[in-house]
Amino acid sequence: MFTIGPNEILMILIIVFLLFGASKLPELARSLGKSMGEFKKAQREAELELIEFERKIREGKYTSKEREKLERLAKDLGIKTEGKSDEELLEEIRKMIPREKSEP
Repeated sequence: MFTIGPNEILMILIIVFLLFGASKLPELARSLGKSMGEFKKAQREAELELIEFERKIREGKYTSKEREKLERLAKDLGIKTEGKSDEELLEEIRKMIPREKSEP
């Protein structure tokens, strides 16, 4: 697609500065940081829940209540659940949840 280079970032920052003014920038940055933190937290929780589903399936401790949770998670991600096995749903959920890159 396209990449955002330093010139584009500079233009965006200038436009934001003009729109919001210097007094609102710290507040705007703070709320953006909080939003990113909440997004990462939700992503980690979804990954942990997915790992827990996989563990229960492997151990044979999977119940209809877990199937409902799995279907709810899939629907929240916009995945159609009708006619799909648990493994198919898990695979599609795994594809929808981006993994964080580990630090070297």
